[in-house]
Amino acid sequence: MHSLELNKNASNRGSGRPTPDGRARGYAVTAETLESVTALWRGGAGSLTWDCMFVLPPWLAAWWHAFGAGLTPALWAVRHEGQVVGLAPFVIEGEQARFMGSSDVCDFLDCVVAPGKARQVFVTLIAHLKQQGVVSLDLGPVRDDSMVLTQLSAAAGELGWDCSCQEEDVTLELELPDTWDSFLSSLSGKERHELRRKFRRLQEAATVSVQVVEDQSAVREGMETFLKIFTMNRPDKAAFMTERMASFFRSLAEAMAEQGFLRLFFLELDREPAAVVMCFDYNSTVYLYNNGYNSAFRGLSVGLLSKLVTIRDSIDRGLRRYDFLKGSEPYKRRLGGRPVRLHRCRVRLR
Repeated sequence: MHSLELNKNASNRGSGRPTPDGRARGYAVTAETLESVTALWRGGAGSLTWDCMFVLPPWLAAWWHAFGAGLTPALWAVRHEGQVVGLAPFVIEGEQARFMGSSDVCDFLDCVVAPGKARQVFVTLIAHLKQQGVVSLDLGPVRDDSMVLTQLSAAAGELGWDCSCQEEDVTLELELPDTWDSFLSSLSGKERHELRRKFRRLQEAATVSVQVVEDQSAVREGMETFLKIFTMNRPDKAAFMTERMASFFRSLAEAMAEQGFLRLFFLELDREPAAVVMCFDYNSTVYLYNNGYNSAFRGLSVGLLSKLVTIRDSIDRGLRRYDFLKGSEPYKRRLGGRPVRLHRCRVRLR
């Protein structure tokens, strides 16, 4: 486990115009720790809006403790008259800054910025980065609607920085209707017929039940079953789930369960786990984070049907959006997912 401690520092207090070093007057940059960022988050941190689940402090902490060895942390808060109006969860590698997190376990990332403060935050942050010896930013993946793509890239162009953003992937989202019948009606006739046929065949083959693990007390046992099933059906998933990665998944599940964000679904046939889906609830959105199935039940389409179970559960609980997350697998579009582009932005500081 690696401690994330940084020396506190502050700079530039005054109005909103640039100072000689390029920062906005009245704005300061302070170096934070995971503990102080967690306190900001739990305390509401003024007007900050934490839209991106993958930069929540519990997620950052789980990632750092699993993968932070050898990296230099740079959790920088931008403050205006003492109030936090922006947060950049970065790490430093040589002369480059990038997000704390990695694309294999964080589907998209972003900075956290208060409404109406983006330009001042990014101007101040960039000036601070340059002072720290950073010469380039490599930020991604970020969504079409991210602060980095909509605000930082605009500020970069305005201030004469070299900035390029390239599309790298997509995430697919589904706007959830009010009822399960409405969801089925939104599908093509062929898709609707196939899903009903598959559910009927499943129910004819075995006694079907669904177990949902969300309480902290049951998460550890549930995660061991998840990890076992996850590696059963595909060699690439088995290779992905190294011991370090498994440690990350365990820590993440416990941290998110503590906040009430985790839902771990088990589709059972005759009381034997056939498929598992790991989801997170955040801001009225359900995120399909990962899944696996027992290859012995491959012929019963348990992988697809277990995902549909989570969609129905989300509708029944009144949630508004279902995010299939990164990747353009055909089933996501067949179930109504609409693509949101993911980009990587590179900024050269001059």
